[in-house]
Amino acid sequence: MDFLQLLSWACIIFTVGMFSTGLTDLKKMQASKSAENVQFLPFLTTCLNNLGWLYYGILKKDGTVVLVNVIGAVLQIVYIVFYFHYTKEKRRVMSQTLAAGAVLACAWFYFTTLLPHGETQLAQLGLTCSVFTVSMYLSPLTDLVAIVRSGNLECLSFPLTVATFFTSSSWTLYGLQMNDYYIMVPNTPGILTSLIRFYLFWRFASVRQTSPSYRLIQI
Repeated sequence: MDFLQLLSWACIIFTVGMFSTGLTDLKKMQASKSAENVQFLPFLTTCLNNLGWLYYGILKKDGTVVLVNVIGAVLQIVYIVFYFHYTKEKRRVMSQTLAAGAVLACAWFYFTTLLPHGETQLAQLGLTCSVFTVSMYLSPLTDLVAIVRSGNLECLSFPLTVATFFTSSSWTLYGLQMNDYYIMVPNTPGILTSLIRFYLFWRFASVRQTSPSYRLIQI
């Protein structure tokens, strides 16, 4: 097995593991018969991100990108269905889902109909997916600022931080090996934000000892 194949398997294993952290929320909803204290938007935005990268992988004929995002999209759809079943705010969830569907439909029309097929289409899709992925990685920064001020780590998950670090690192190396900066660049912020979270876990270790149970959420 060469280095690229090893990276490919690492990307698959770590990314699927990261997507699977949502199973904790799913079990919580099943146990409580409620969607309270579970965030919906991370499921929806991650699903959109998966579908975008899935199309990118199909256009580029990259089996690793296709496989990972097929699994990711299926898992996110399962989480969305369960959330809709248990939430009391079905109208809000439906409106957000329909809005996301409208955005996805417009994007599909633009990339498949208005753009010429080939390098231009692939480049613009890669750039769009990269920007969206970077925004997802950077969105928790406001929460990290609040944690620095309060020293309270209840809203952070250490296993998810570890999974994010290894996932981002493997995709960054994979993109580097494939000379694909659309894959490499957007995963770099994931490494940086994970390192910041590792520092916060170390810095506020005493707070964690007084409150050892923290809620697993999807970041």
